[in-house]
Amino acid sequence: MTAAPRILVIDDERQIHRFLGPALEAAGYAVARAESGAEGLRLAANSAPDLVLLDLGLPDLDGQDVLRRLRDFSAVPVIVLSARDREAEKIAALDNGADDYVEKPFALGELLARLRAALRRQTTAGGEAGVIRAGDVEIDLARHEVRRNGAVLPLARREFALLALLARHDGRVLTHRQLLVALWGPAHAEDINYLRVAIWQLRRKLRPGNVIVNEPGVGYRLRSPPG
Repeated sequence: MTAAPRILVIDDERQIHRFLGPALEAAGYAVARAESGAEGLRLAANSAPDLVLLDLGLPDLDGQDVLRRLRDFSAVPVIVLSARDREAEKIAALDNGADDYVEKPFALGELLARLRAALRRQTTAGGEAGVIRAGDVEIDLARHEVRRNGAVLPLARREFALLALLARHDGRVLTHRQLLVALWGPAHAEDINYLRVAIWQLRRKLRPGNVIVNEPGVGYRLRSPPG
């Protein structure tokens, strides 16, 4: 029998724990809780959770510091839960290693969907998937082909590289800077117009259906399949 995935919730709001604990357990997860950054780091190191839900507003450490320290010893998926809705906070969290960012208050259904997507990515991280599907689009990483309804789409080399990068992080938001550095190099880390033009050209070829989701002011992600 497969063990239930272990979720560590690091949040100092007791009402969040009272709400999330039973909801996560009802969805089939085992839940551990921490009410401070130091306690969360200790549990993450000692119990090796499968995913961490991290609040940024902790009483002892800023959540961004917790995230940086966590990344020193663990690649566990991290979804940030925070009432901080500033774009700079989202970008910093993603650049510091978060896999996703959900604003408080949040809908439970959306959080569970993002949690499932993060766990799927972790499950397949040991080896690159051959074909990733988003809507009616198939990204064949092995053949370097993109197909829609069986027909191969004529993508330029960088267009495929952009779509493949989003596909490898299926459902995870990649910041403008992450995409620019990966595809154009560090010298173009701030040249956001390069990325906007590439996204526009790629979307035009992928129509109908928008499988590339814009996170305003932050970056882009590939639309995750349901489940």
